[in-house]
Amino acid sequence: MAVRKLLLEIAANSVASALAAQDGGADRVELCASLGEGGLTPSYATIAIARERLLIPLYVLIRPRAGDFLYNDLELETMRRDVEACTRLGCDGVVIGALDADGNIALNACRDLIYAARGIGVTFHRAFDLARDPYRALEEIVALGCERVLTSGQRASAIEGAALIRDLVAAAGERITIMPGAGVDADTIAKLCAATGAREFHASAKRNIASAMRYRSDRLVDMQTGELRSDVAVIRRLRNALDVVP
Repeated sequence: MAVRKLLLEIAANSVASALAAQDGGADRVELCASLGEGGLTPSYATIAIARERLLIPLYVLIRPRAGDFLYNDLELETMRRDVEACTRLGCDGVVIGALDADGNIALNACRDLIYAARGIGVTFHRAFDLARDPYRALEEIVALGCERVLTSGQRASAIEGAALIRDLVAAAGERITIMPGAGVDADTIAKLCAATGAREFHASAKRNIASAMRYRSDRLVDMQTGELRSDVAVIRRLRNALDVVP
């Protein structure tokens, strides 16, 4: 099988989404929960079942709560144990990130998590997009030994942040991969590739799945919605859009 020049990672919020990513032609899955909150660490069982059933690389998001990326000791201990669980389950990598109160990379916290992940890959997530100085942050993440940085170029979407992403790709060289994410879809992915020079891309490719419940209460309506799930057809469109990029 020919090696693809451009890689597609799908943020999958369930085992069903992870399998859809695989069926749609994704190269890697970032498994998480609660996409509506920016992604949180999925359950142990979700990770275990995904690892059993996926044939493509599986990375797991390590994020204990929504909100900022300044973590206390208890949260860091929770993250470390989640990383250790991922290594035991045979995951290919984890996705981490932490900042200090001044908006710099929390080096000691990240070192501890990376040590717990020894033997598997490490991506630094979009905590990077809240760093005070992206170029200093990039150099520190390179020194930590991460494989890649997921970023929207410190903007709401990767297209909006394309100029910074392009500069980060140039600054990174061959030392680390810069992977654009946020708002990436089949209509923007080729433009993003051309604008940034990036070679890996991150998308959720999700759609709303209606609830299959026949009975509907007239109370607590917000608890009776369906779910967000990565969609095979959407992923295939992303894959096809990447495959025609020169």
